[in-house]
Amino acid sequence: MSKVILNLQLACDKANGLPEKIDFIRWLQGALLLFRDDYESEVTIRLVNKKEIHKLNITYCGKNRPTNVLSFKFESPLKEINFPFLGDLVICRQIVESEAQKQKKKIKAHWAHIVIHGSLHLLGYNHLLEKEAIVMESLEKKIMQKLGYPDPYLKDKNF
Repeated sequence: MSKVILNLQLACDKANGLPEKIDFIRWLQGALLLFRDDYESEVTIRLVNKKEIHKLNITYCGKNRPTNVLSFKFESPLKEINFPFLGDLVICRQIVESEAQKQKKKIKAHWAHIVIHGSLHLLGYNHLLEKEAIVMESLEKKIMQKLGYPDPYLKDKNF
């Protein structure tokens, strides 16, 4: 049976206007179902402000700026045991909302894209090289389409 266990932590200024927990679960499932239809996975999503994500980005990525999402993949010390915990996503609400507005995207579609993007990082995908970015963007588009959202890489479209 397929199951996503979500630990949703709110560490941002206000909770109103955020997607519902069921939305986050649906977006996580969208990414996971692309790879297998029988799974149990646990993910923590922490919604933070710019100050917190900036500090985390400096500490863990060496980048002195805030970002929209950081992914922390769980690495089991016991390789022979299959843990359901995938890892943590830390998402900056202010940046997600600002990006959606600047890019003229519907806020819910942009939230979905950010969660899917972060989930793919937890599953081992990256975009450091152009070849990797092409693969990852292709997967993001496919998942977004399956969930009924438009291509997140279309420029200046109001969706």
